[in-house]
Amino acid sequence: MFQRRHLAAAISGLLLSCAAHADKLAIVIDDFGYRPAEENKVLQMPAAISVAVLPNAPAARQMAIKAHQGGHEVLIHLPMAPLSKQPLEKDTLTPEMSSEEIARILRNAVNNVPYAVGLNNHMGSKMTSSLPGMQKVMQALNHYNFYFLDSMTIGNSQSVPAAQGTHVKVLKRRVFLDDSQDINAIRQQFTRAVKLAQRDGYAIAIGHPHPNTVRVLQQMLPTLPSDITLVSPAQLLNEPLHRGSTPSKPQPRPTKPDFQPPGVCNIKQQPVPATRALGVVWESIAASLPVTTIRQLF
Repeated sequence: MFQRRHLAAAISGLLLSCAAHADKLAIVIDDFGYRPAEENKVLQMPAAISVAVLPNAPAARQMAIKAHQGGHEVLIHLPMAPLSKQPLEKDTLTPEMSSEEIARILRNAVNNVPYAVGLNNHMGSKMTSSLPGMQKVMQALNHYNFYFLDSMTIGNSQSVPAAQGTHVKVLKRRVFLDDSQDINAIRQQFTRAVKLAQRDGYAIAIGHPHPNTVRVLQQMLPTLPSDITLVSPAQLLNEPLHRGSTPSKPQPRPTKPDFQPPGVCNIKQQPVPATRALGVVWESIAASLPVTTIRQLF
């Protein structure tokens, strides 16, 4: 019995080691609350797919509750001012707003999106590139146990320096899945996200509940490589945040309030491949006393 307990402990250690070294991919679907038909299809996908809910959308509360009940991580998709002129959501944050106004808008958003654990920006190239504006956002966020996922709608986002002096942790998007809604382009972006995760250890991709995006996810999620683990953004909070040395150039896109151009990529140091980690740990277990003893017994 003693030897069996040791073997069980060794196997548990092996599995934990493999999970720790697996490459991680987080996928967040923005703009929840306007298209329940497509959004319900997203909620039928693996629970690790996270959703970002627009706080003033007609079905915001309904979809946030339903997502939480399905085990999906919920974020507030908070509207922030863009540099371009286009229709804005109600209570869109601007750099000129007072700290009190930003705190009020955030408080209302928290009430409208139950079970949220993080926040990301909807549009926001003007707001996120303003250090004073983002400092007010981070100070307001500091009263909640939220992380901030920067959608990186502009390359010189100030989210990281703005969070200094607060308890707010910042993550950054790496890939926009549906900058183009062409189904082949979405497939290419999904593949790019997977390759970035394999190269750098983790990646965050953002998409929207478009029919083609939903279709690609339905087709490609079951074919994820075995060395990729699907995670929520919160599971990446302890990963080191690196700024990319070769940022991607933002691409122009139609001026619709639902979508924004991609920004720069952040790079993470390359981890030990999961397959190599498995081999090393297995060799260690095979040479351990419990396993040697079991071999002698059997």
